[in-house]
Order: sequence, then structure tokens, then C-alpha cells
Amino acid sequence: MDPLSDAIRKSGADAFVMYASSRDADMRYLTRFTTSDPFVYFKKPGENGVIIISQMETGRASRESPAAIMTRAEAGLPELLKKEKDPLQATAKMIAGQTGGHILVPPQFPVGLAQALGEVCTVSVDKGTVPSLRAKKTKPEIALMKEVQKITETAMGKAVALIRESKPKKGILYSNDKPLTAEQVKYTMHCHLLEHGCTAVDTIVSCGEDTAIPHMTGTGPLKADEPIVIDLFPVNEKTGYYADMTRTVVKGEPSRGIREMYDALREAKQLGISRVKSGVPGPDVHQAVVDFFAERGYESDTRGFIHNLGHGVGLQVHELPTVGPAGKKLAAGNVITIEPGLYYPGTGGVRLEDIGAVTAKGFDKFTQFSEELVL
Repeated sequence: MDPLSDAIRKSGADAFVMYASSRDADMRYLTRFTTSDPFVYFKKPGENGVIIISQMETGRASRESPAAIMTRAEAGLPELLKKEKDPLQATAKMIAGQTGGHILVPPQFPVGLAQALGEVCTVSVDKGTVPSLRAKKTKPEIALMKEVQKITETAMGKAVALIRESKPKKGILYSNDKPLTAEQVKYTMHCHLLEHGCTAVDTIVSCGEDTAIPHMTGTGPLKADEPIVIDLFPVNEKTGYYADMTRTVVKGEPSRGIREMYDALREAKQLGISRVKSGVPGPDVHQAVVDFFAERGYESDTRGFIHNLGHGVGLQVHELPTVGPAGKKLAAGNVITIEPGLYYPGTGGVRLEDIGAVTAKGFDKFTQFSEELVL
């Protein structure tokens, strides 16, 4: 079964075409080739894909990619550039010359190139075939993601250890006689990740009032007796696969409100996990947690639980499937997060996030890290 070939045939197109660098998750998935420069990928129904790249990249591409390799010279680009002043027009004619008069492109295809292609062939837009393919992970992909998660948890452990070992002075946490900052905690985690071939951006280490804003990245000294939300989602640079996890901790004595929110949060996460298995609609899993929070007196609108229960993870940190109102049925091989959170301005916020694979029987949880609140 080849869903991409089926999509091409159903659209009436001659080929599927992408133009992007490997930073585009769909391109990396289809080609397994890594480069910061954009290149062409095309696939005709029932045939293997082909990538068109510069001569200097052919040796590396032949090692990395299962696709057939064609140089830009072989595709006729140098000759076209002699005739065309506009590089986009030349590229469009090169693509049309290899693919035919009707092509299917993904929604993120560059607009300028699509317009140039529209002058030489018919262009149709696909409705998400490749992201849907990516959503179902193979056993080797799941193994790669489990390895990233192990590294992530070790980095998280270093962050928690820093906070645990800190000393409160006048409401501020100190480490080695200096205020312990969000930046220092992030730096410690990022260094560990780099040592193990991973990188992370937009890491969250928020504290106190900032924790009521889910994606506030956090800055400055960390406070005693206040919630500290640590959300870490690194990528393995070699494989391109992500992991994702969140923990909330307090050094000192949390308020009663934070304790009660956290107790409800742990139960909500376990409830969500217990509802996961293939064939179950993502919206149903999300709604079960919404209903649970409502029974505990927590809202799910402009405050309280204000985001989806989870999301897919893979070559992007946020991808299909959605575990929320807009989601569809979960399928075996989906790798998702379950991450309930509660956010109240004036009180603070708490969030827990685990990652795992959907199976026919339930949820294969990758996350093995402690849920300890008070350090």
C-alpha cells in the first residue's frame, strides 16, 4: 500500500512535488536527507521518489536517502538558467520537465514557485497525506524516540537536582551563593543534551506568577515556595526525532491552592493515559479530562485547563494526531503526549507531560521520570 501514490492518482496528477530543506519534516521523512538548502523531491505513482540536488551533494545523498538521485545538471537546470532570467521560472520548468503537466504539492509549498509552476503546468494542493503518514510510527522510529526521551529525562534530572540542592534566602533560591536563575537551569540541561547529540530551543523554566502562562519560557531568579514548570522538548540532531516532557516542582512549601491543583493534575494525567488506545477518538480522551476537572471545580475556558490534552510528536514536536476537540481516532503507532495543565493568574500554574505510543491495548509510556512536587 502506497498512500502517497493513491493521493497522486486521486488528484489526477502526474507526480507529487516538494521544494524545501530538510528542516521541513515532510521532506526529511520522505528523503531522509539532511541539508539546510532547499531541493526538489518528486514522486510518480508506483515509483520511488527522486531528489534533484547539486553535484556536490550527490555522494552524501546517496548514503543517506533511499530516493533516487538526480543532479540539477541532469535535470537541465543550467541550460534553463541561460534562457530564463528568473530562477523561479527556470526551476519551475525543470520540475515540469521531469514530472509532467499536472503536479500535486503539499500545503506548505512555496507560493512564488507554485505561481511559476502554474504558468507551465497544473498545480493541485494535497490535503495532508504526508503528515498523516508520519503520524504512524514504525518500530524503528519508536525506538529512536525512546532513546531521545531517555536523554531528555537525564537532562531533566540535572535541572531538578539543581533546584533540590539550592538554598532559599529571602524567598529566592541560591546555588553556590548566587541566585539560581531560569537561564542557569536551561544552560545545564542544554549542555547535557549537546553532549548526547541533542539540541533544544524555547525550553521552559518558568516560576511563580509566570507559570500561569503555559508557554512563558521564564527568566531570572527562581523563587522558593513557588511552582517551577520545566518543559523540555529536544531533538536528536542525527535522526531528527523529538521527545517532550514537563514536570512541575516546588522548592519549599507550596500554597494550598498549588497542592490541590497538582493532586488533581496527577489524577487527570492518569485518567487520560487510561483512556488511550487505538480506535479511541482523541476528542473523547480530552473531554474525559475536561469533565474530571469540572467535577473538581476547575474550569476549561479562559483559565484552568486551557489547551489540548496532548499532541503527536515525531519529526516535529507538535504534529498529528491531536488529542483535543479537533482530533480524530487514535491509531496504533501514534506517538503522543498526555499533558494536562491548570493555570490561574494570581495562584500560578502546574503541568505534567508524559510521552508514549498508542497501541491496540493502551499507552506504551516512554516517560519514567518522577512526579515529585515538593523537593
